[in-house]
Amino acid sequence: MSGRLGKRKEEGEYASEGDSNPPPKKSSRTDDSDADADAIVVCEISKNRRVSVRSFGGKIMVDIREFYVKDGKQMPGRKGISLNMDQWNVLRDHADEIDEAVAENS
Repeated sequence: MSGRLGKRKEEGEYASEGDSNPPPKKSSRTDDSDADADAIVVCEISKNRRVSVRSFGGKIMVDIREFYVKDGKQMPGRKGISLNMDQWNVLRDHADEIDEAVAENS
């Protein structure tokens, strides 16, 4: 073996060596605003950040996310976190401790 990293196609041959076929293109997402239409916006933290509650895969999620504008529409960005109910309850139960830690570091 040559020690190079890459996906093996056959013994001693790697996908990155001499491949004339380009990698498959990623499919673009459909309009994400439809998927976010059933979300309940609880509050806007700042101009481009908001907290919402939505159903995803039959489970309730608390979503804290950045949004961006595309073609005049607000679209959810990649930066953010979705908490399931167990995670949300842990965070909520520790809110006082978080406030104390913030006060100590201010």
